[in-house]
Amino acid sequence: MVSTLVFLGIIVLLIIVTVGLYNNMVTLRNRFQNAFSQIDVQLKRRYDLIPNLVETAKGYMKHEREALEAVIRARNSALNASDEAARAPGDPSAMQALSGAEGALTGALGRIFALSENYPDLKANENMLALQEELTSTENRIAFARQAFNDAVTRYNIAREKFPNNIVAGMFHFTSAELLESTQTAEERKTPSVSF
Repeated sequence: MVSTLVFLGIIVLLIIVTVGLYNNMVTLRNRFQNAFSQIDVQLKRRYDLIPNLVETAKGYMKHEREALEAVIRARNSALNASDEAARAPGDPSAMQALSGAEGALTGALGRIFALSENYPDLKANENMLALQEELTSTENRIAFARQAFNDAVTRYNIAREKFPNNIVAGMFHFTSAELLESTQTAEERKTPSVSF
């Protein structure tokens, strides 16, 4: 009789521990998915600003049509990648596709801003200045949201790999989540050299 009660007590304890671990994994997964939602909001804001930027620049940069079209293509590609990533936050292929598309968009925007230096009237245009400021602000928000997402993914992945969580994660198919890498190129990350 006592051994039966001890056995039942162990079974109940295992069930309680398993439920607790499962609930913790669900909480962590929902946190990183919510963190991606914050990135998604800022990315949509960025994508909405880009057509206005291109329209403003188009009037001044008539000879730079190819660069302007490259920005629109890169924006559309990034928008599609963002939509795919929003359907499966943390999915490795979706996160890599989004990082690549965002990198291409950042590069195309950089070329537009570099070309705009050749057009003094465009540089002085109030709409262009406001759009550049808004894009810069949005880029900062994206960076903060990306950091929050990557922190949440890291916490989830660590919890998923710890024992005994890894047993529960395997039983209930909690898969590894992918970080969202920075879209800056290695050249942009380099510290600028200063000489006097």
